[in-house]
Amino acid sequence: MYTEKVMEHFQNPRNVGEIEHADGSGTVGNPVCGDIMKMTIKVEDDRIKDIKFKTFGCGAAIATSSMVTEMARGRTIAEALEITNRMVADLLGGLPPNKMHCSNLAADALHKAIEDYRSKQSGK
Repeated sequence: MYTEKVMEHFQNPRNVGEIEHADGSGTVGNPVCGDIMKMTIKVEDDRIKDIKFKTFGCGAAIATSSMVTEMARGRTIAEALEITNRMVADLLGGLPPNKMHCSNLAADALHKAIEDYRSKQSGK
């Protein structure tokens, strides 16, 4: 049902945790399946220097969160905003159709963290 890559990111997730004094934070959830994701980012010179996640959910939710953090780290804010749910699923070798919403959540959490970062910057 799940690819080897999904299982690898589920069993050995990267970047788990929460950044203290994060520059941006984004939380999303899906009330239908109960998955909740929080991503925190640290930004330096318009690049995502550090990124962490906390996810309450299924294996696909954890794997997609892990993959998004790997994809976003080191990218500029503009590049990170281009990360889509389809890109996440493709890099994981695909997800079952009933789990595609998990990749939506992971990309959405990243985008919300960036949105939070930008709103804090405009307030300075």
